[in-house]
Amino acid sequence: MERSNITGKKAGSFIIVVAIFFIVIFTGISLISKFSGSGSGGKIESEEEAQKQLTKLLDKVKITEVDPVRGQVEFGATSLADELPDISKYDYTVVGNGEINVEIISSPEKAGDGTDGWMNEMAEEFNRSGYTYDGKSVSVSVRNITSGLAMDYIVSGKYVPEGFSPSANMWGEMTIAQGSDLEVITDRTVGNVAGILLKKSKIESLEEKYGSVDMKTVTQAVADGELLMGYTNPLASSTGLNFLLCTLYAYDSENVLSDTAIDGFTTFQQNIPYVAYNTMQMRESASSGSLEGMILEYQTYVNSDLQSTYDFIPFGLRHDNPLYATESATASEKAVLTMFAEFCSSDAGKSLADEYGFNGLDSYVSELPDYSGTTIVNAQKLWKENKDYGKEIIAVFVADVSGSMSGDPMNQLKDALVISSQYINENNSIGLVSYSSDVYINLPIGKFDLNQRSYFVGAVDSLMANGNTASYDALLVAVDMIEKELENNPDATPMIFLLSDGETNVGNSLKSCIPILQYYSIPVYTIGYNANIEALEEISSINEAVSINADSDDVIYKIKSLFNAQM
Repeated sequence: MERSNITGKKAGSFIIVVAIFFIVIFTGISLISKFSGSGSGGKIESEEEAQKQLTKLLDKVKITEVDPVRGQVEFGATSLADELPDISKYDYTVVGNGEINVEIISSPEKAGDGTDGWMNEMAEEFNRSGYTYDGKSVSVSVRNITSGLAMDYIVSGKYVPEGFSPSANMWGEMTIAQGSDLEVITDRTVGNVAGILLKKSKIESLEEKYGSVDMKTVTQAVADGELLMGYTNPLASSTGLNFLLCTLYAYDSENVLSDTAIDGFTTFQQNIPYVAYNTMQMRESASSGSLEGMILEYQTYVNSDLQSTYDFIPFGLRHDNPLYATESATASEKAVLTMFAEFCSSDAGKSLADEYGFNGLDSYVSELPDYSGTTIVNAQKLWKENKDYGKEIIAVFVADVSGSMSGDPMNQLKDALVISSQYINENNSIGLVSYSSDVYINLPIGKFDLNQRSYFVGAVDSLMANGNTASYDALLVAVDMIEKELENNPDATPMIFLLSDGETNVGNSLKSCIPILQYYSIPVYTIGYNANIEALEEISSINEAVSINADSDDVIYKIKSLFNAQM
């Protein structure tokens, strides 16, 4: 089914939902509340009060327990190329029209908007300058894609541009290690550095206890429980990956993959509250006061409002934004990439870079050796296998099966859950709830071994779309399931994943759920599937989770990335 047809079918209901939404917000009259008797929505002060309120709300919900059915578990059934969306999902930020045109996939901090648009502006000026090669006009096109995702496109063969400019050479080394040919055009287009941001007040206390503040101090302070900080997913984030290597190096400078490094990392990781899906989620946690430290690139730091609260402590490898030619580039295209790299290193290019916050710490020298791509890939695998060591996760997936999900959306959602489930560590405990007008417990919480995974696949395969949308009823059922499971495993980390394409129109209201979610502190990660993302962002913001805006093109890859970070 074409996406335009799907969108068309939803247009009428979407308009109605939006109208109801604004009536709720601006008049204070909740249409949803009349279905639920939602209560005061006030703060809950005790466990007894929380249980009483939760029971009261659940009494109004029709809950059906579905008999579990086994499904066929397939290993390695999909390739990386199958998981990636079509490249057209990511628009060009600059389009060249020369007789020889080269495309560069660039990291977002230099191919975005405003002060993040340095490479875009350089490409546009280059294209206007009338350069030629072998008598032919030349130009550059730029596409804004994160370094990890760009690497996946190239390694999988799904899409291979002529040029690749990640934030740091770590991604180039990993791309080569995974079988792709890259040629270094320049090891630096523009300078940048990764850093730890620590609250100024916290730095003083760390100096008193440890004598100085550097990467080794930070690692020790986290392990000692003296510092509460977060970092970004090292499978996707340059700064997160750099931080991972530094942490392993702090425990064994000779071999970051040794048992000593792993043991030190697991001790360190036990005192990390969570790994952020992206920088935005981490910044929101920091701004709320939940974190005393976080990681960020210097160029982003100097262009933010964080300088008054946080000091920047550089660490690890430099992020000097190299430029590579891929195996798809011809000799003439490589020559154009070289011309563009020289153009970027001009005085005008350096001046613009300085203005936009790059090149600010050029005296900083990398603290780590240059690791091979194979070592870095293995460090990522080590992280995935050990990040939850000793910390079990209890998670419930809450799937919207209302009528608007019928057809292609439901088929894509099923595929996304089944394919992405292979990225869930087997030591976690997983359950599945679905909902339309009523709520269905499709799979009770259980350890995600092969048996549970088989039941999970069977439960997902049996989902059918019909009825209205009782999102908050389903969330309350998931909370109740998790709280009962936590009685047997109180040290586990709870979380909910809500996959929905729309806003609630029956059942309990968000107002009635907020005190429950706040009291139990269960983060709700929302995946908006062709949805009004604002309603889902409000749910995720209650306990500082992340909300992802996905559609049928990229939902599989985005859910995979979320599971890799959190599961």
